[in-house]
Amino acid sequence: MSVTVSVIVPTHHRPHFLSRTIDSLLGQTYPHIEIVVVDDNEPGSQARERTEHVMAKYADYRNILYVQNPHPLGGGPARNAGIQACHGEYVTFLDDDDIYLPEKVDTQLSYMLENDLDMSFTDVFLYGADEKLKEYRRHTYVQDCSNPELMRQHVIHSICPTSSYMVKRSLLLQTDGFRDVSMGQDFMLMYDLIESDAKIGYLPVSYIIQYLHGEGRISVGQNKINGENNLFAFKKTKFDILNREERRYVRFRHYAVLCVAYLRSKKPLHALRYAAAAFFCSPALVIREMKNFFRNRRLAKKNRGNA
Repeated sequence: MSVTVSVIVPTHHRPHFLSRTIDSLLGQTYPHIEIVVVDDNEPGSQARERTEHVMAKYADYRNILYVQNPHPLGGGPARNAGIQACHGEYVTFLDDDDIYLPEKVDTQLSYMLENDLDMSFTDVFLYGADEKLKEYRRHTYVQDCSNPELMRQHVIHSICPTSSYMVKRSLLLQTDGFRDVSMGQDFMLMYDLIESDAKIGYLPVSYIIQYLHGEGRISVGQNKINGENNLFAFKKTKFDILNREERRYVRFRHYAVLCVAYLRSKKPLHALRYAAAAFFCSPALVIREMKNFFRNRRLAKKNRGNA
């Protein structure tokens, strides 16, 4: 295969992680990769200067494109700037503190070409800052990739994160890429791609490690909480495509996510409140999801051990 895949890496206030991310992309088994680093730091700031210092180490790499935004745009618009600047026929995304395992691009591109897909998504490993596995996020609920069924499952479960996506660049340009929202950018992109009637497939493997920590991530703290509330409000506008039990699950999942978010924010009383809300919403779902969590974690350790 000689198809070029562009990997968009927006970076903001995390130059100390950036080399690890870029090196994981340089270590891909697929050779035709363009790495597009989009610097979304304020010009003249210490973060911009430190990022420039990191990128100077890669100045001689012809497959690395360094884009500097004139001012901070935010995650979605920064990724859109990368889409506009890149040259690949297919595009993937990676945050500046996460990594791809070596076979990620090769495996996902082969799957897309073999099945003539416009877009695909995979599973993802979630690790703590201590390099220990915390969760294996799988999308095994997806049994049918028709667009109406994908939309239903997306509203119920949220088919994310962005790093698991591979999309034809032409489709991203056609659908205007990421929306400028503070939270749920990956959810809204998938929503828009499903609505565009794209041909989408699910590859049930993971070659991605996403790290859970508090260093600048939007997915922690009050940003996470506000974002989840906004996302839940949006999902409720689509409740007409769900049955009663599915709507119950969306509410349960919302309460459970807020419980975890408040725990990570060190607000145990708020966490307890939402833990109780999740339990009273459906005790059976609490038991089922706990079993699934530990089952997925055991499976992830087994898979990583065989890699």
